[in-house]
Amino acid sequence: MRKIMLLNGPNLNLLGKREPEIYGTTTLENIECKITQLGITHGIEVICRQSNHEGELIDNLHDAFEFDGVIFNPGAFTHYSYAIRDAIAAIQAPVIEVHISNIHARESFRHVSVTAPETKGQIVGLGIKGYELAFYALMD
Repeated sequence: MRKIMLLNGPNLNLLGKREPEIYGTTTLENIECKITQLGITHGIEVICRQSNHEGELIDNLHDAFEFDGVIFNPGAFTHYSYAIRDAIAAIQAPVIEVHISNIHARESFRHVSVTAPETKGQIVGLGIKGYELAFYALMD
């Protein structure tokens, strides 16, 4: 059976509560259930992980050698974590970077993703639908 990791970074555990005008009211648990259900429907095991700690996210990416792909929302680490960028570059599994909000239409410090150049693709600004689109992209 194929396996996909759904990995979420800092503060995404607060989805549904944190700035709902930007991120909506859907919780991380709802997203994880939706993507897990998509996996069941398509015969793909989905392993969900979240951390607020950079090193733990790197460890999770290192585990991706056992996966066929990674859906990853690095949160604020997107904009400055070269260590996470290097972890993405080090693995063979394709990574799709997802952001619920359009990072290019927000504060200027959010306009640059240091992680995106090492990913297979980036989906931004489509809300939680971005996670579903990333799942289908990894299926191909």
